[in-house]
Amino acid sequence: MLRAFSRALAFISVLVSISAPLGSIAFAACENTGRFDRWLAEFRREAAAEGISQRTISAALDGMTLDRGIIARDRRQTFFAQSFLDVVNKLATNNRIQNGRKAMQRHQAVFQRAERQYGVPAPVITAFWALESDFGVGMGKLPVLRSLATLAYDCRRGDMFRKELMAALKIIDRGDLRPSQMIGSWAGELGQTQFLPTHYLAHAVDYDGDGRRDLLNSPADVIGSTAAFLASLGWRRGEPWLHEVVLTGDLPWKEADLAVKHPRAQWARWGVTQRDGRPLPRDNMPASLLLPMGRNGPAFLAYPNFDVYLKWNQSLYYSITAAYLATRLDGAPPLSRGRGPVEPFGMAETKELQQLLRRAGLYNESIDGIMGAGTRAAIKAAQIKFGLPADGYPSRELVERLRRL
Repeated sequence: MLRAFSRALAFISVLVSISAPLGSIAFAACENTGRFDRWLAEFRREAAAEGISQRTISAALDGMTLDRGIIARDRRQTFFAQSFLDVVNKLATNNRIQNGRKAMQRHQAVFQRAERQYGVPAPVITAFWALESDFGVGMGKLPVLRSLATLAYDCRRGDMFRKELMAALKIIDRGDLRPSQMIGSWAGELGQTQFLPTHYLAHAVDYDGDGRRDLLNSPADVIGSTAAFLASLGWRRGEPWLHEVVLTGDLPWKEADLAVKHPRAQWARWGVTQRDGRPLPRDNMPASLLLPMGRNGPAFLAYPNFDVYLKWNQSLYYSITAAYLATRLDGAPPLSRGRGPVEPFGMAETKELQQLLRRAGLYNESIDGIMGAGTRAAIKAAQIKFGLPADGYPSRELVERLRRL
């Protein structure tokens, strides 16, 4: 979801991503010059032109004031690098697994209905439900309409949040929520699986039959709506999403990449096995090999359904964690630590590595200490250049080779 602007940060104060993290996107510096009240008057006219009733416009926007704290919070987002295992340990906790299993049992009939209708299994929905709000405990405490109005007025991401504010008014107008009920995160997400208003408007479903789509209070609506949204993102019925696997020592490491897919039969020929040592099915199911901590850390086969996780949240660490948590809820064993020790690389070490890669002509992105997609691709290119195992994860040997260039 577009919530990747804040969701991973909100739960763990960290966003470490092998895909492009939203937090690392550079926004042009800007300054607000127009008065908020004039902007709001213009927005009210636009909302009326969109067909929103004057009653809703008044109920939602009368007395609205700017929250400069929201603007400050949006502009000072900071990110702290932690290892993949640190992230998993913080998010995929035993408590969430236990509570998730209880939730699946308590709402079994609703989950079964959602899977029949949308093809999304209960563990997948439940993992997002756990991570996004701990089953409704942590939905946020701020007035969403004020946050959205502030961010829509602000010059930094005004166009995006203008659409979100308009969608929030439409949610009120169709009778799903009252303005006073719109309490959520500082960036405007709503409900127990934290939908942005545009997603709420487009994909929320009335699953308890009360005539409203209530993602704050109705577990049935939460389950059905989350399944509907995941289906809209391309979830493939009856297919896996992620499996932890065991590797041999002589794989063609450059094939370990989300952009590279091979049939499971090919991974089996290269010696990849299931976690318990059983052989992989020798079929044509496409899969990518994910090595978030390199060839010595945990290893996963990611299937086409894993792409849906990255559409939900662009942070790869968050996405792997959510998918892994779903496998645990589905009966998989706890995560292994991999084949051997993994060298730690903090932000300072990563910044030096980025500088060395830039000097070698292999990297032209920000020197930010974040192990993002561009950094991983440059590391892999350098590993291939030096004849090192090209798993896309840094090592002291690679740094020494680059220093000598």
